[in-house]
Amino acid sequence: MGDNPHLLLGRIRFLNKCIDAFRKSEPLPECLCYVPKEVCYKICKDSSSGSSASSSGASAGGPNMGKTLVSVFEGPHQSPNSKKASKYNIKLKKGTCIRTTGEEYCNSQGLWVKINKEQLDEHRSGQELEEGWILVCKHTEGGDRLVPVESPETVSRQQQLFGYDHKPCSRWDQVVDVENALFIGSKLKMAECDEAAVQKLRYVPPTWTYECDEDLVHYFNDHVKKEDEKLNSVKECVTSIDVSTCLDAPNGGASCLTDGDIATYWESDGMQGQHWIRLHMKKGSVVNKLILTVDSTDDNYMPKRVTVYGGEADNLKKLSDVTIDDNLIGEVCVLEDMTSHLPVIEIRIEECRDGGIDVRIRGLKIKSSCERDLGLNADVFQSSNLVRFPRLQGTSPDVLYRRALVVQRFMSLLDSVLTHLVPAWDYSLGTFNQIKTIKQFLLLSKRRSALITQCLKDSETSKPNSMPRLYINRRLAMEHRDNPSLDPTCKNAVFNQVYEGLKPSDKLEKMLDYRWPGCYDQWWECKFIAEGIIDQGGGFRDSLADMSEELCPSSAECPMPLPFFTRTSNQGAFEARDYYVPNPSCKEFHKYEWIGQLMGAALRGKDFLVLALPGLVWKQLTGEAVSWNRDFPAVDSVLVNLLEAMENMDKATFEFRFGEELVYSTPLTDGQMVELIPGGSNVAVCYEDRSEFIRLVQKARMEESKQQIAAMQAGLLKVVPQAVLDLLTWQELEKRVCGDPEITVEALKRLTRYEDLEQSDVRVQYFWEALSNFTNEDRSRFLRFVTGRSRLPAPIYVYPDKQDSETTDALPQSSTCGSTLFLPNYPSAKVYEEKLRYAVYNCVAIDNDMSPWEE
Repeated sequence: MGDNPHLLLGRIRFLNKCIDAFRKSEPLPECLCYVPKEVCYKICKDSSSGSSASSSGASAGGPNMGKTLVSVFEGPHQSPNSKKASKYNIKLKKGTCIRTTGEEYCNSQGLWVKINKEQLDEHRSGQELEEGWILVCKHTEGGDRLVPVESPETVSRQQQLFGYDHKPCSRWDQVVDVENALFIGSKLKMAECDEAAVQKLRYVPPTWTYECDEDLVHYFNDHVKKEDEKLNSVKECVTSIDVSTCLDAPNGGASCLTDGDIATYWESDGMQGQHWIRLHMKKGSVVNKLILTVDSTDDNYMPKRVTVYGGEADNLKKLSDVTIDDNLIGEVCVLEDMTSHLPVIEIRIEECRDGGIDVRIRGLKIKSSCERDLGLNADVFQSSNLVRFPRLQGTSPDVLYRRALVVQRFMSLLDSVLTHLVPAWDYSLGTFNQIKTIKQFLLLSKRRSALITQCLKDSETSKPNSMPRLYINRRLAMEHRDNPSLDPTCKNAVFNQVYEGLKPSDKLEKMLDYRWPGCYDQWWECKFIAEGIIDQGGGFRDSLADMSEELCPSSAECPMPLPFFTRTSNQGAFEARDYYVPNPSCKEFHKYEWIGQLMGAALRGKDFLVLALPGLVWKQLTGEAVSWNRDFPAVDSVLVNLLEAMENMDKATFEFRFGEELVYSTPLTDGQMVELIPGGSNVAVCYEDRSEFIRLVQKARMEESKQQIAAMQAGLLKVVPQAVLDLLTWQELEKRVCGDPEITVEALKRLTRYEDLEQSDVRVQYFWEALSNFTNEDRSRFLRFVTGRSRLPAPIYVYPDKQDSETTDALPQSSTCGSTLFLPNYPSAKVYEEKLRYAVYNCVAIDNDMSPWEE
């Protein structure tokens, strides 16, 4: 597309049409579903194989020498290895083509194409076949395969129709541009389309809704994530690895890149900016993802900027340029979505953090496929895989597959214009409101993540010259939490102590803007009165955890310490969890705005403000549409069901149940009664007006916290650009602000490092066995005990405790400032489980957060 404004504006107009069709569950525009009527294939021989077998497994010999047999099947669901399933073979002479339609179908067997009618009539010799399909490329096997080409007959026909210098459009994206962009003069010609295949892609099942499309996107995104977790062993796709230089030490060699141990690393030993890793790839392997493991604790050994080159050894071309977050501990993808085999891939470390000379890389992973990326696999849409998505289960897998293909095409177009719809240079206003109506589709975007990172990076400010020091009395805060009614001002709550402590002491002092770089991971320093602590991060994180607990208490039984949020009616009910909504009666909007700023700071950094808010609130913060039936059940499911029943009941039932007691007023979540019409508390609702009453109740309840949410959003936008909120789904915003509520043992293992302990040590084995018997709540408490955070991600460092002898008396100790756990030498996993559980529930608060080595 380049910088052609006509094509750009044409695509934007077209995307709006597509979004409208998605929202209304109507057939999508034909040009998005375009399939050419004819594509020709020729045999491509595998020079490394002595066999002349075709992609479908047939071979030629004896009198057929010089020819290739291609098996034809009735449909793409047949087994290509079954001779009975094959209806007949086509003998391909050297230089001849098979003519097919552009319709493709990819499943676990490989990529299938449909023979066109003329070719089918020519070869079927009396066979009664409605359709004929051939397998042009397998997923896993090498050997000969069929490749698309232009047949001489097609070229000749095009020249006669359009002239010798003209080549018609035959790709769907070209057709979209021709149909929607403005051109001076006549439009470009398009190759004839396959109407039947186009209608298959446009088909919308009768019961299909936009929510089905959202479910399809979520399912496909989950599937892609699972595939990403199944990274290949490097040995499966790489023949050898060379490195520029290597530290002359057991822990510094190239073998450490692939040993699976993040405690070891390859360390270079050479000139600054001259470090590289060269991968010699196995024949036919294509890189889907190339991932490096790095660790920000390596300081100036950590790579800052990496470029990747690939191709023939003597002709490498630049493929990617990646800047790595200074704060990252874990994996970074430096190359993805290659479509062809690259014999050599070279990773060049252009610069290290803080001008470092040598580099450390702790691991290398590759996800690869065979030579051709065959695309979406229809078999993943089998009903048995869709248990979590009941709306999709009754739909044919083939229909879901084709719908997913069209969604992929739509996302490819959206990605091509995304930087123009949400410009990287505009951090104040969202520029594409339509994008908010298809927010969930953004999960499949390949460009969104880089754009979010760029927006956050370019809107950073420098860190404060000095860190605010706060003096917090948590004993007074605890007394207030036990009985909030004694102090309606809530001045002793940690939240208000921090808020007051951060106020500028004079006119020249600036308020914190919370837009500093992510590596600035402590926003203030805490001195807890009457508690022994030197705050190196643990005290700060503990203050955030205390504020989270005061805003949205984890226990449904305790009184509310602060007035900013109120419990929903669904406490403890089914899937709704114990949610809170902004209190409609609370008018301290300046403090709601500060809550929004803290949420923005959490999004930018690596600490969390854990707020148990329903999707209704998160959606309004990101600008997504909310609806009564989808979103309000998480707030008050009883009311939703009651109003639905009222809408459908007959007059006799209505009058029996409500009589004249039902009036035009309704209670809000906080118990406050509001009138739906002037004087409504004295006006009875009659049966004929029940629909209007229901509408007024829904409006009042959906908008009850509108002012408070607007204030939170205003604070959030002071810290995070509007463009970022436009690009994040509400679920992603929640996870970035609050962390991941699910804490698995596997996730904890990935984040844990050992000091003076081997991973194979029996103490470590007992420790993990104990954690595997913990509930998710137990593991959240454990995380808070060690790191001061109650959600992932959070690094954990495990040391043996000072008393190395076996014991059953001592409790585990931790230092939240260093996210460190000191592990006693217990005799069994059962003892570890008992002692750890007691410690995490009874020793959470920092009392004397000093090193256990100090006497």
